[in-house]
Amino acid sequence: MKIGIVGMGWVGASVAISVLQSGFAEELLVSDVNRDLADGEAMDLSHGAAFYPAARVRAVDVAELATADAVVIAAGRGGKPGESRLNLRKDNAAIVREIAKQLSALRGFLVLVTNPVDVMTYVAQRASGLPPERVLGTGTMLDTARLRQVLGRELSLEPRSVHAQVVGEHGDSEVVLWSSAHIGGVSLRRWPGWSAEREQRVASEVRLAAQEIIRRKGATNHAIGLVTAALLKWALRGERRVLTVSRVQDGACGLRDVALSLPAVVGARGATHVLEPEMDAAELEGLARSANLLRQTQLEVEAASNA
Repeated sequence: MKIGIVGMGWVGASVAISVLQSGFAEELLVSDVNRDLADGEAMDLSHGAAFYPAARVRAVDVAELATADAVVIAAGRGGKPGESRLNLRKDNAAIVREIAKQLSALRGFLVLVTNPVDVMTYVAQRASGLPPERVLGTGTMLDTARLRQVLGRELSLEPRSVHAQVVGEHGDSEVVLWSSAHIGGVSLRRWPGWSAEREQRVASEVRLAAQEIIRRKGATNHAIGLVTAALLKWALRGERRVLTVSRVQDGACGLRDVALSLPAVVGARGATHVLEPEMDAAELEGLARSANLLRQTQLEVEAASNA
Protein backbone atom coordinates (compact mmCIF):
# COMPACT_ATOMS: atom_id res chain seq x y z
CA MET A 1 0.00 0.00 0.00
CA LYS A 2 1.26 3.46 -0.94
CA ILE A 3 -0.17 6.33 1.12
CA GLY A 4 0.36 10.03 0.47
CA ILE A 5 -0.11 12.94 2.87
CA VAL A 6 -0.19 16.57 1.72
CA GLY A 7 0.37 19.09 4.51
CA MET A 8 2.80 18.22 7.28
CA GLY A 9 1.60 20.44 10.08
CA TRP A 10 0.27 19.13 13.39
CA VAL A 11 -2.52 17.11 11.78
CA GLY A 12 -0.48 15.75 8.87
CA ALA A 13 2.25 14.59 11.24
CA SER A 14 -0.27 12.87 13.50
CA VAL A 15 -1.84 11.13 10.50
CA ALA A 16 1.63 10.01 9.40
CA ILE A 17 2.67 8.43 12.69
CA SER A 18 -0.77 6.82 13.11
CA VAL A 19 -0.54 5.30 9.61
CA LEU A 20 2.93 3.91 10.31
CA GLN A 21 1.89 2.44 13.66
CA SER A 22 -1.17 0.84 12.02
CA GLY A 23 1.21 -1.22 9.89
CA PHE A 24 -0.71 -1.39 6.60
CA ALA A 25 1.43 1.04 4.55
CA GLU A 26 4.45 -0.22 2.64
CA GLU A 27 5.35 3.29 1.54
CA LEU A 28 4.44 6.66 3.05
CA LEU A 29 4.94 9.72 0.87
CA VAL A 30 4.79 13.13 2.56
CA SER A 31 4.48 16.49 0.86
CA ASP A 32 4.33 20.12 1.93
CA VAL A 33 4.67 23.51 0.29
CA ASN A 34 7.61 23.91 2.69
CA ARG A 35 9.91 21.22 1.28
CA ASP A 36 12.28 21.46 4.25
CA LEU A 37 9.40 20.61 6.57
CA ALA A 38 8.44 17.59 4.47
CA ASP A 39 12.07 16.43 4.33
CA GLY A 40 12.46 16.87 8.07
CA GLU A 41 9.30 14.94 8.89
CA ALA A 42 10.31 12.13 6.52
CA MET A 43 13.72 11.90 8.19
CA ASP A 44 12.27 12.01 11.71
CA LEU A 45 9.66 9.35 10.93
CA SER A 46 12.24 7.15 9.21
CA HIS A 47 14.43 7.19 12.31
CA GLY A 48 11.65 5.41 14.20
CA ALA A 49 11.57 2.49 11.76
CA ALA A 50 12.67 0.01 14.43
CA PHE A 51 9.42 0.65 16.29
CA TYR A 52 6.75 0.23 13.59
CA PRO A 53 6.11 -2.37 10.85
CA ALA A 54 8.47 -2.00 7.90
CA ALA A 55 7.63 0.96 5.65
CA ARG A 56 9.60 3.36 3.50
CA VAL A 57 9.06 7.07 4.22
CA ARG A 58 10.12 9.84 1.87
CA ALA A 59 9.25 13.42 0.91
CA VAL A 60 7.88 14.05 -2.60
CA ASP A 61 6.14 16.67 -4.73
CA VAL A 62 2.36 16.47 -5.02
CA ALA A 63 2.57 15.29 -8.64
CA GLU A 64 4.28 12.07 -7.54
CA LEU A 65 1.26 11.11 -5.42
CA ALA A 66 -0.89 10.22 -8.44
CA THR A 67 0.16 6.56 -8.15
CA ALA A 68 -0.84 6.29 -4.48
CA ASP A 69 -3.61 4.03 -3.24
CA ALA A 70 -4.90 6.91 -1.13
CA VAL A 71 -3.90 10.53 -0.54
CA VAL A 72 -4.77 12.52 2.57
CA ILE A 73 -5.08 16.29 2.23
CA ALA A 74 -4.29 17.95 5.55
CA ALA A 75 -2.95 21.20 4.11
CA GLY A 76 -4.33 24.54 5.27
CA ARG A 77 -4.37 26.69 8.35
CA GLY A 78 -5.91 25.54 11.60
CA GLY A 79 -8.74 27.13 13.51
CA LYS A 80 -8.27 29.92 16.04
CA PRO A 81 -9.79 29.87 19.55
CA GLY A 82 -13.51 30.57 19.31
CA GLU A 83 -13.51 30.36 15.51
CA SER A 84 -16.07 28.30 13.63
CA ARG A 85 -14.74 25.70 11.19
CA LEU A 86 -16.75 27.43 8.48
CA ASN A 87 -14.72 30.62 8.94
CA LEU A 88 -11.71 28.75 7.57
CA ARG A 89 -13.35 28.26 4.20
CA LYS A 90 -11.89 31.18 2.24
CA ASP A 91 -8.29 30.54 3.26
CA ASN A 92 -8.35 26.78 2.84
CA ALA A 93 -10.52 26.38 -0.25
CA ALA A 94 -7.88 27.87 -2.56
CA ILE A 95 -5.20 25.58 -1.10
CA VAL A 96 -7.31 22.43 -1.40
CA ARG A 97 -8.52 23.32 -4.89
CA GLU A 98 -4.97 23.63 -6.23
CA ILE A 99 -3.86 20.35 -4.66
CA ALA A 100 -6.94 18.50 -5.92
CA LYS A 101 -6.37 19.72 -9.47
CA GLN A 102 -2.91 18.16 -9.38
CA LEU A 103 -4.46 14.85 -8.31
CA SER A 104 -7.06 14.54 -11.07
CA ALA A 105 -5.34 11.36 -12.31
CA LEU A 106 -5.08 9.78 -8.86
CA ARG A 107 -5.22 5.99 -9.00
CA GLY A 108 -6.74 5.62 -5.53
CA PHE A 109 -9.01 7.85 -3.48
CA LEU A 110 -8.72 11.19 -1.69
CA VAL A 111 -9.33 11.72 2.01
CA LEU A 112 -9.95 15.27 3.18
CA VAL A 113 -9.02 16.32 6.70
CA THR A 114 -8.62 20.08 6.16
CA ASN A 115 -11.41 22.08 7.79
CA PRO A 116 -14.17 22.91 7.19
CA VAL A 117 -13.93 19.32 6.00
CA ASP A 118 -17.35 19.02 4.35
CA VAL A 119 -16.87 22.14 2.24
CA MET A 120 -13.30 21.08 1.41
CA THR A 121 -14.60 17.65 0.33
CA TYR A 122 -16.96 19.38 -2.09
CA VAL A 123 -14.18 21.67 -3.37
CA ALA A 124 -11.77 18.75 -3.85
CA GLN A 125 -14.30 16.59 -5.67
CA ARG A 126 -15.22 19.37 -8.08
CA ALA A 127 -11.60 20.41 -8.68
CA SER A 128 -10.23 16.89 -9.15
CA GLY A 129 -13.10 15.56 -11.27
CA LEU A 130 -12.83 12.24 -9.42
CA PRO A 131 -16.10 10.31 -8.83
CA PRO A 132 -17.87 11.42 -5.62
CA GLU A 133 -17.37 8.03 -3.97
CA ARG A 134 -13.59 8.41 -4.30
CA VAL A 135 -13.37 11.80 -2.55
CA LEU A 136 -14.06 11.34 1.15
CA GLY A 137 -13.92 13.64 4.12
CA THR A 138 -13.29 12.28 7.59
CA GLY A 139 -16.56 14.07 8.31
CA THR A 140 -18.31 13.05 11.51
CA MET A 141 -16.16 9.97 12.13
CA LEU A 142 -14.36 11.99 14.81
CA ASP A 143 -17.61 13.40 16.20
CA THR A 144 -19.01 9.87 16.38
CA ALA A 145 -15.87 8.69 18.19
CA ARG A 146 -16.17 11.58 20.63
CA LEU A 147 -19.85 10.77 21.20
CA ARG A 148 -19.08 7.14 21.99
CA GLN A 149 -16.25 8.15 24.32
CA VAL A 150 -18.44 10.60 26.24
CA LEU A 151 -21.33 8.13 26.46
CA GLY A 152 -18.94 5.44 27.63
CA ARG A 153 -17.75 7.73 30.39
CA GLU A 154 -21.30 8.74 31.34
CA LEU A 155 -22.52 5.15 31.50
CA SER A 156 -19.31 3.48 32.75
CA LEU A 157 -19.06 1.38 29.59
CA GLU A 158 -16.34 0.64 27.08
CA PRO A 159 -16.93 3.12 24.19
CA ARG A 160 -16.93 0.32 21.60
CA SER A 161 -20.00 -1.13 23.34
CA VAL A 162 -21.93 2.06 22.54
CA HIS A 163 -23.57 2.27 19.12
CA ALA A 164 -24.48 5.84 18.24
CA GLN A 165 -23.78 8.13 15.30
CA VAL A 166 -23.38 11.79 14.41
CA VAL A 167 -24.38 12.87 10.89
CA GLY A 168 -24.48 16.08 8.88
CA GLU A 169 -21.80 18.74 9.19
CA HIS A 170 -18.56 18.19 11.05
CA GLY A 171 -19.29 21.30 13.04
CA ASP A 172 -21.94 23.36 14.77
CA SER A 173 -24.95 21.98 12.86
CA GLU A 174 -24.08 18.30 13.37
CA VAL A 175 -26.92 15.96 14.30
CA VAL A 176 -26.72 13.22 16.93
CA LEU A 177 -29.02 10.33 16.04
CA TRP A 178 -30.37 9.73 19.53
CA SER A 179 -33.44 7.89 18.26
CA SER A 180 -31.30 4.99 16.99
CA ALA A 181 -28.57 5.01 19.66
CA HIS A 182 -28.39 1.68 21.45
CA ILE A 183 -26.29 -0.52 23.72
CA GLY A 184 -26.45 -4.27 23.28
CA GLY A 185 -29.67 -3.96 21.30
CA VAL A 186 -31.29 -1.81 24.02
CA SER A 187 -32.34 1.71 23.03
CA LEU A 188 -30.26 4.31 24.87
CA ARG A 189 -33.48 6.16 25.65
CA ARG A 190 -34.58 3.13 27.70
CA TRP A 191 -31.34 3.06 29.68
CA PRO A 192 -31.82 3.63 33.43
CA GLY A 193 -31.36 7.27 34.31
CA TRP A 194 -31.16 8.50 30.73
CA SER A 195 -32.97 11.76 29.97
CA ALA A 196 -33.44 14.52 27.41
CA GLU A 197 -31.33 16.79 29.60
CA ARG A 198 -28.41 14.37 29.40
CA GLU A 199 -28.81 14.20 25.63
CA GLN A 200 -28.50 17.97 25.37
CA ARG A 201 -25.47 18.09 27.66
CA VAL A 202 -23.64 15.27 25.86
CA ALA A 203 -24.42 16.68 22.41
CA SER A 204 -23.09 20.07 23.49
CA GLU A 205 -19.88 18.55 24.84
CA VAL A 206 -19.30 16.65 21.61
CA ARG A 207 -20.08 19.65 19.42
CA LEU A 208 -17.77 21.98 21.36
CA ALA A 209 -14.95 19.47 21.91
CA ALA A 210 -12.65 20.86 19.21
CA GLN A 211 -13.07 24.43 20.45
CA GLU A 212 -12.16 23.38 23.98
CA ILE A 213 -9.02 21.59 22.76
CA ILE A 214 -7.97 24.50 20.52
CA ARG A 215 -8.44 26.92 23.41
CA ARG A 216 -6.06 24.88 25.53
CA LYS A 217 -3.37 23.67 23.10
CA GLY A 218 -3.94 25.51 19.82
CA ALA A 219 -5.01 22.60 17.60
CA THR A 220 -6.62 19.18 17.53
CA ASN A 221 -4.41 16.51 15.99
CA HIS A 222 -4.03 13.17 17.78
CA ALA A 223 -7.60 11.86 17.57
CA ILE A 224 -8.06 12.92 13.95
CA GLY A 225 -4.75 11.22 13.13
CA LEU A 226 -6.06 7.97 14.58
CA VAL A 227 -9.42 8.37 12.84
CA THR A 228 -7.78 8.97 9.46
CA ALA A 229 -5.40 6.03 9.78
CA ALA A 230 -8.29 3.74 10.73
CA LEU A 231 -10.33 4.95 7.76
CA LEU A 232 -7.42 4.27 5.39
CA LYS A 233 -6.68 0.84 6.84
CA TRP A 234 -10.26 -0.37 6.81
CA ALA A 235 -10.91 0.96 3.32
CA LEU A 236 -7.74 -0.29 1.67
CA ARG A 237 -8.10 -3.72 3.21
CA GLY A 238 -11.56 -3.91 1.65
CA GLU A 239 -13.30 -4.41 5.00
CA ARG A 240 -16.42 -2.56 3.80
CA ARG A 241 -17.14 -1.02 7.18
CA VAL A 242 -20.03 1.36 7.70
CA LEU A 243 -18.49 4.74 8.59
CA THR A 244 -19.89 8.25 8.93
CA VAL A 245 -17.70 9.79 6.23
CA SER A 246 -18.44 12.93 4.26
CA ARG A 247 -18.91 12.82 0.49
CA VAL A 248 -20.84 14.71 -2.16
CA GLN A 249 -24.28 13.15 -1.89
CA ASP A 250 -26.19 11.98 -4.94
CA GLY A 251 -29.66 11.21 -3.64
CA ALA A 252 -29.39 9.64 -0.18
CA CYS A 253 -31.96 11.16 2.19
CA GLY A 254 -33.08 13.35 -0.73
CA LEU A 255 -29.75 15.23 -0.73
CA ARG A 256 -27.73 16.10 -3.83
CA ASP A 257 -24.71 18.27 -4.62
CA VAL A 258 -23.78 18.84 -1.01
CA ALA A 259 -21.00 17.17 0.95
CA LEU A 260 -21.88 15.97 4.44
CA SER A 261 -21.72 12.81 6.52
CA LEU A 262 -24.11 9.91 6.41
CA PRO A 263 -23.27 6.30 7.23
CA ALA A 264 -21.70 4.70 4.16
CA VAL A 265 -20.15 1.39 3.20
CA VAL A 266 -16.47 2.20 2.68
CA GLY A 267 -14.05 -0.07 0.85
CA ALA A 268 -11.14 0.05 -1.55
CA ARG A 269 -13.27 1.92 -4.12
CA GLY A 270 -14.36 4.55 -1.60
CA ALA A 271 -17.78 5.29 -0.13
CA THR A 272 -19.80 3.39 -2.71
CA HIS A 273 -23.08 2.84 -0.86
CA VAL A 274 -24.60 5.57 1.31
CA LEU A 275 -27.15 4.37 3.84
CA GLU A 276 -30.30 6.18 4.95
CA PRO A 277 -30.59 5.76 8.73
CA GLU A 278 -33.96 5.91 10.42
CA MET A 279 -34.45 9.35 11.95
CA ASP A 280 -37.19 10.99 13.94
CA ALA A 281 -38.74 14.30 12.86
CA ALA A 282 -36.30 16.45 14.83
CA GLU A 283 -33.30 14.62 13.40
CA LEU A 284 -34.59 14.91 9.84
CA GLU A 285 -35.12 18.62 10.37
CA GLY A 286 -31.62 18.96 11.79
CA LEU A 287 -30.07 17.14 8.84
CA ALA A 288 -31.93 19.37 6.37
CA ARG A 289 -30.76 22.46 8.25
CA SER A 290 -27.17 21.20 8.22
CA ALA A 291 -27.36 20.49 4.47
CA ASN A 292 -28.76 23.96 3.74
CA LEU A 293 -26.00 25.63 5.75
CA LEU A 294 -23.30 23.66 3.96
CA ARG A 295 -24.85 24.20 0.54
CA GLN A 296 -24.90 27.96 1.14
CA THR A 297 -21.26 27.88 2.20
CA GLN A 298 -20.33 25.89 -0.91
CA LEU A 299 -21.99 28.58 -3.05
CA GLU A 300 -20.06 31.31 -1.24
CA VAL A 301 -16.77 29.47 -1.79
CA GLU A 302 -17.53 28.98 -5.48
CA ALA A 303 -18.46 32.65 -5.86
CA ALA A 304 -15.23 33.71 -4.17
CA SER A 305 -13.17 31.51 -6.48
CA ASN A 306 -14.81 33.08 -9.54
CA ALA A 307 -14.44 36.66 -8.34
